[in-house]
Amino acid sequence: MLLAFSNNQTADIQERVRAFTRPIEFDYASWTLEALGVKLGQLALGIAERFPVETQRQVVFDYLRLIENIQRLEEELYRIYSDPNVRDPETASRSVREQLAELRSQRARLGPLAESVLQSQIARVVADLDLGLGGEALPPVLFHATPLPTALIVSPRDVIRQEYNISLAPDLPVDQREALEASVDQAVNMSSLVVDIGGIGVYPTMVIETTDLNYLTVVAAHEWIHNYFTLRPLGWNYFASPVLRTMNETAAAIAGNEIGRAVLERYYPDLLPPPPARSEEGAEDLQPQRPAFDFRLEMRETRVRVDQLLAEGKIEEAEAYMEARRAVFWENGYAIRKLNQAYFAFHGAYADQPGGAAGEDPVGAAVRALRARSESLAAFLKTIAWMTSFEQLREVVADDAG
Repeated sequence: MLLAFSNNQTADIQERVRAFTRPIEFDYASWTLEALGVKLGQLALGIAERFPVETQRQVVFDYLRLIENIQRLEEELYRIYSDPNVRDPETASRSVREQLAELRSQRARLGPLAESVLQSQIARVVADLDLGLGGEALPPVLFHATPLPTALIVSPRDVIRQEYNISLAPDLPVDQREALEASVDQAVNMSSLVVDIGGIGVYPTMVIETTDLNYLTVVAAHEWIHNYFTLRPLGWNYFASPVLRTMNETAAAIAGNEIGRAVLERYYPDLLPPPPARSEEGAEDLQPQRPAFDFRLEMRETRVRVDQLLAEGKIEEAEAYMEARRAVFWENGYAIRKLNQAYFAFHGAYADQPGGAAGEDPVGAAVRALRARSESLAAFLKTIAWMTSFEQLREVVADDAG
């Protein structure tokens, strides 16, 4: 009876939150049908595999240049409509809008081909890393670059924990985000934050439109890892607990970085960034000279103090402290709009590097330790993919250390 009451109470809170979000929630069904249509068209053509490597590179470069031009014109259009000195923005922007229409038409034609090229390149790297079956990536690598939904993250005020994650329409303006957060906070006495995201592990996966090829390959590989986990217990249990979500996201971040780098090494070596310096244990970046303001260190210290205050029941003091710390980050060039429990609940799950929003959470450190002690990326993923609890991870890391 008590369990049933608790579940009913949780469902009631979610419905109270969704009373504010329902009109602007993202339509995954429509997006997936449209994306599958694009992917089926790519498979039917099957031309990316027949291109020589240099032609594949050129297709990708042309696509990235096209996205850069589209983003530049979109910014110009925004400035025209925002400029109080422009009396007739519709007339003033006619040329820009015409150019945008033409470039977006080109994107509709070139985008699927560029995606097909990158999919095949990532798939070959994945297979060579022994993450496929019979020499093929499983599931097949499929992603679609698209404007991504935003996400409303809701956490209790007395503890940092992602209670709800509700996908909303892309590109919500900041005033609408603020109004939504204020309404949710007041209605359910919780902490909320609307965040931007880089990708979503649906199938085909959603990845952000970007001109940064390194970031694009990392995100596409990261989201494919979520597809890989979906066929295994770790993925099945993604929503079972915050700990398992952190294990999922941290492992996917580690693997995404490694696979993305391997793609650039093979196909775009001229764009390869320098490798990160790491300690022998693979757990900490080596920083001979720390920056004047170390974001990850400062954010870790902030999270640790907030956890302490909340554990002592000092909710208002913790919230006042977070706002004071937000001002410090702002003064040092980090434009954080809101620093609250929901911020840490979302960002703290991505613990592929030490410190940061995860604070002293031991889960990320254990995942990093498992990767450092694994003989290969495939061995690491094949081990963690079959775990269903943090206890299993902790035991494996302890046994390896012994």
